[in-house]
Amino acid sequence: MTGSGTRVALAAGVTVVAWASAFVAIRAVGPAFGAGGLALGRLLVGGLALTLAVLLSRSWVRPTGREWLLMTLCGVSWFAVYNVALNAAEERLDAGTAAMLVNVGPILIALSAGVVLREGFPRPLLAGAGIGFAGAVLIGFATSGGGPDGARGPAGALLCLLAAATWTVGVLTQKPVLRRLPALQVTQVSCLVGAVATLPWAPDLLTATGAASWPEIAGMVYLGLVPTALAFGTWAYALSRTDAGRLGVTTYLVPTLVVLLAWPVLGELPPPLALLGGALALAGVALSRRGGRTAPAPAAVAGPAPGPGTPS
Repeated sequence: MTGSGTRVALAAGVTVVAWASAFVAIRAVGPAFGAGGLALGRLLVGGLALTLAVLLSRSWVRPTGREWLLMTLCGVSWFAVYNVALNAAEERLDAGTAAMLVNVGPILIALSAGVVLREGFPRPLLAGAGIGFAGAVLIGFATSGGGPDGARGPAGALLCLLAAATWTVGVLTQKPVLRRLPALQVTQVSCLVGAVATLPWAPDLLTATGAASWPEIAGMVYLGLVPTALAFGTWAYALSRTDAGRLGVTTYLVPTLVVLLAWPVLGELPPPLALLGGALALAGVALSRRGGRTAPAPAAVAGPAPGPGTPS
């Protein structure tokens, strides 16, 4: 693996681990803030951290009108709607099931990128996506207990599918912008747009923050700093250097990690079927990366500035 490939793999790994931890953290602190309030708080913290990083890096590139539009669509869909929908879904579903359902996103990303971004449909990608999705389904069946309040029904599943769809829109609008603009800048603008879009929940956030415990507030800050500022930054860095479809498939590892993290934190023991699903997810990711290509770094600028904590 080349140096560039190693950095992309490390960035993808940071993203996967951080996003997996987000499912557990949302499950733990979500009831204290509500779906909209938690999304706004997370985005405000992440937006502040990313803005400081952009100022320190001095890597701002003036966007074109089309790039502003694409970053706005990414911010509204992936940062705002996605977070609100996922938070609301985890009020109804356990973390493992939510992670499995949201992870239909890589299938949508790979298929959509093959058409919209003209990345094509390599056989290893399609085969790996199918195997990885089968593993995610097994994990979902193995961890399909009731949500925190025992609520069940189609609403949680539909909210997860909405999150997966907005994730796809976010990736498809983000990828073209990363051909010219630094990854850190794209992440920062999208996060701030998402924060503005969730401002209607500001009263809920203020009320909830006043009543929340310090561990709950710390959980919200963690969601803003790590799964948002850090992980979305490392994702953008990797996406600027590889195909969207191949990168999306790596997130099939997320449900496996969610189950393992939820075990000590939430007291959920992973059954054998979940371990089998995790093995399939790993196999799918390995297969999807065989014979693929790594996209070259954008040539219009010196190179996207890595997000906070992005390998360089």
